[in-house]
Amino acid sequence: MDKIITTGKLQDKPPFQDSNSAEVPAKVMCRNCSKLKIFLGALAFSFFAKGFSGSYMKSMSSQIERRFEISSSIFGIIDGSFELGNLMVMVLVSYLGPRVHRPRVIAVGCLIMSLGAFLSVMPQFLMGRYNYERIAVTVDNSSTSVSACSPASSVGHPVSDATETPSTMKHSGCEKTSNSYLWLFVLVGNLLRGVGEAPVMPLGVSYIDDFSKEENSAFYIGLVRSSGMFGPTLGFLLGSFCASLWVDIGIVDIDFLPTLKKLFGNPVFLVYVFLTILQYNSLVGLITYETKFMEQQFNVSVAKAIFLVGVILLPITILGMFLGGYLIKKFKLHVTGMAKFACISFIVAYLLNLLYFMCNCEVLQLAGLTVPYSGFKQLSSPKNSFMASCNADCSCKVDQWDPVCGDNGITYMTACFAGCKSSTGMGKNMVFHNCSCVEGQEHGHGNASAVLGQCQRESCTKAFPYFLALQTACAFILALGGTPTYMIMFRSVSPDLKSFAVGIETLGGRILGGLPAPIYFGALIDETCLKWGTKSCGGSGSCRIYDTKAFRNVYLGLIAGLRAGCCVLYMVLCVLIMRRFKTDGKDMTDIKTAEETINKESVTVNKKDALPGAKTSEESEETCM
Repeated sequence: MDKIITTGKLQDKPPFQDSNSAEVPAKVMCRNCSKLKIFLGALAFSFFAKGFSGSYMKSMSSQIERRFEISSSIFGIIDGSFELGNLMVMVLVSYLGPRVHRPRVIAVGCLIMSLGAFLSVMPQFLMGRYNYERIAVTVDNSSTSVSACSPASSVGHPVSDATETPSTMKHSGCEKTSNSYLWLFVLVGNLLRGVGEAPVMPLGVSYIDDFSKEENSAFYIGLVRSSGMFGPTLGFLLGSFCASLWVDIGIVDIDFLPTLKKLFGNPVFLVYVFLTILQYNSLVGLITYETKFMEQQFNVSVAKAIFLVGVILLPITILGMFLGGYLIKKFKLHVTGMAKFACISFIVAYLLNLLYFMCNCEVLQLAGLTVPYSGFKQLSSPKNSFMASCNADCSCKVDQWDPVCGDNGITYMTACFAGCKSSTGMGKNMVFHNCSCVEGQEHGHGNASAVLGQCQRESCTKAFPYFLALQTACAFILALGGTPTYMIMFRSVSPDLKSFAVGIETLGGRILGGLPAPIYFGALIDETCLKWGTKSCGGSGSCRIYDTKAFRNVYLGLIAGLRAGCCVLYMVLCVLIMRRFKTDGKDMTDIKTAEETINKESVTVNKKDALPGAKTSEESEETCM
């Protein structure tokens, strides 16, 4: 892009202006118009790239927790570092937007994003192979292996070892290494991604709105944003594929404060910012822990949950965003129409959102934790109640988590706690036999068996399709009103404040929504944990099992509460916008007259910045049409 010099400042020049002649031929105009289309394509790809990396990061929440043995609240800090990176540069970038060459600043931001993404994957090359918690299995010469429940004498451990607790356990072969802190690479990489992403949204969309016709602006912005949603779709698809892999495979102007005061003196924009903050909180909290919620609540594998988000929810969201922009163009909605449309769509989605609470699911039946051992006496204290008479002669370790599902429909923490004496098969196809704790009163001696993995909960499995259909409908309706909501900001501020307004809006959402939401969502979800893992060198690891009812109430309750506040602010926003376009208590006969006044100011600004003889954006784009 070329630059033009006005009043001593270097600014970006609209791609369809030519300052070399007073009368620019139509052929040149169309050529310059194609430059705008190139910019739209490049910006769409930037949205795609940031969405791709961001969604992949969020889809890997459970894997990151288990890989580095960290809690959900720590992952929330890692996820929130992206918002912190935005905070560091967002105000400066958005305020200086009209004073710099916006496309070049966006390009620099993309390079920083790529550096952050590269840094985030460095631990994979610095750490050793992932060691999954697996019980020791000794193989003999036959096809059946001695497994899980081994008498203490046969492995050289005293019987008292069976009642060890994580705090008193001797960690054989334990070495404290720097691997425990390699998650800091992911944190710093995510922070750099936030820094690089900062100029893409405010500078990109304000550039489009400045240099396109008013009736096409919403369509272009909606097109770019919806095209960018393909990034999260592929990001979640890649996350689903990776999650299904078996782990054994291997300086600011002095005008700043007056400008800021002018911006926040606009009540419509002020309410819009508060609305954005609440929406960020609910959306970020939902997306960050959505796959974990599906996994724990409906007994869906992480790989399947990520896949469904990628192939169903995100495409529906893309369709809704595109259709929202198209409806504005088709019916030529003005700012009041946009506000009403956005408000109604959000309230409808909120009412549907309340139906989530009807998708109930029982807590996993885990022997010794949520249900007693069937037919056997428990021997240990309530805090470590996994020991029973049926596995008292086994050298079971309470810090291991390798769940198996018994024939009786009860899940056991490991095959050892199920009292299994032998096994067949290898890897994830392993089946355990002669499980004394599974036999209870319903099985004959030696007939009980168990398979790897938690037991299926039928009521949860049956409720999942309804939950998914409900979530799909909510996602579509919310996305439908997303573009009209976004356009309200552009129509409620003066033309010279557009990019700054986008930056302030994004900054407010990031710092007060995107940054804290993963942290407090994660901290409250941690409170519903029933069984924490233990690191090899001691200390609490990631959560192994949650109280699904408490998890559901915390997760859905937070989202519903935040969105209830959004409904109130949407109604306030509608009232303020309708009052703004009234004069002496009488409705204006043509609301477009008020908007055209703002648009004329915008054209005046563009003409003032352009060199003599250059055409305005509307004139040049008209030539291209």
